[in-house]
Amino acid sequence: MTTEFFSAAPLAVATVADTLAKLRSVPALAARYADIVALDSLEDLVHVPVMRKDDLNVALEHLRPKAQHGATWTFQSGGSTGSPKLGYAPTGLYMTEVYEQWKPLGPDDLFVNGWGAGKLWGAHYLMNSYADLTGCTGIGLGAINRAEYDVWLEFFADRGVTSIGGTPSVLRPIIGRARELGIKLADLRTVLWLGEAWNPGLDEDLPVVAPQARRWGLFGSTETWVAGTNTPQCADDTWHPLPSQLVHIGADQLIDFTSLKPHGLNPVLRYQTGDAGEWVACTCGVPGRALRVLGRRDGEVKFRGLLLNADALLREVAGVPGVSQSQVVITEYPARGSTCEVLVVPARGTPDGLAGRVRDHILGSAFGGPSTAFQRDPEALAVTVSDALIHNERTGKVSPLVQRQAT
Repeated sequence: MTTEFFSAAPLAVATVADTLAKLRSVPALAARYADIVALDSLEDLVHVPVMRKDDLNVALEHLRPKAQHGATWTFQSGGSTGSPKLGYAPTGLYMTEVYEQWKPLGPDDLFVNGWGAGKLWGAHYLMNSYADLTGCTGIGLGAINRAEYDVWLEFFADRGVTSIGGTPSVLRPIIGRARELGIKLADLRTVLWLGEAWNPGLDEDLPVVAPQARRWGLFGSTETWVAGTNTPQCADDTWHPLPSQLVHIGADQLIDFTSLKPHGLNPVLRYQTGDAGEWVACTCGVPGRALRVLGRRDGEVKFRGLLLNADALLREVAGVPGVSQSQVVITEYPARGSTCEVLVVPARGTPDGLAGRVRDHILGSAFGGPSTAFQRDPEALAVTVSDALIHNERTGKVSPLVQRQAT
């Protein structure tokens, strides 16, 4: 037996077989799994087709899962536009297992939960469930706007806040504002993050604002729930999977997840999130394989008849000195076709002219075919320097690619 689909979780094979039976009971998916007669070992998963978001949505719409105990909670699964697609979890949101592996908080901590609440977004409640296990004192801050930063920062300093959590794109301007004001969060020891990649700009501001603070991350989705944990000793793109997550790296380095939770509600069986990854030895020294996430591989969009890979473009832009963050915005005009705007947030102290330097770099790069479209029609490409990227007002999350229809 190889270790391609290895897990030490108890009842793993029985749990996977039960998930397969549920999926085969969905009429729209029955043919998809008809050739999978039985799963006698985890290695038999190599014969199971990968699942994507649409497949899972079809299954959940039919199954409408219910928790065995307590409430069944629904949260938005995936994107932030259009009709919500739901994911399910029981009371507690599976955080007991996370607490067994990951302990940034304890009873003496004063924790600020900065993830937005409501509107089917799950992170605020996920971290409240975690905080409940730690015995800490919590502040349910939720989302705040820029006009509120000053008063809340003074409050955090006065109260001696020891921990704050949120998406990195939400935390960056808050900590950056503290640096501008000269506010010191001397008691801040932990910065918790999930929902998107770590923002390197925080590494610039935190040593000035909160010299004791260290980052602690969680990785996952509403479909998989928490899949891995990260500590200050880990690289910010490297994760230690939870025992209940069977992680597999397939073709093109695409990651798929299988839930080994005996009472899990989402029937996750070889579910692809669109992330790519590789197995590495973590710098923290914990033995065994760790998962390095290489970024998304589903960022391609048709632009003027050519495929534009937003991730590749943003990697090019990130190499320009002075770029802190960037985002691709595609706008479709009925009369003139699509335009591509690259929004760039400058690093502190960046000299003027960044937009021009980024534009020249894109036009001179070989990141993909769309550079040809820009050269044919220079007006199709714009670079704009901005204080912040476009984000979801409800969740604070930033997508690398934003697509719009002109009105």
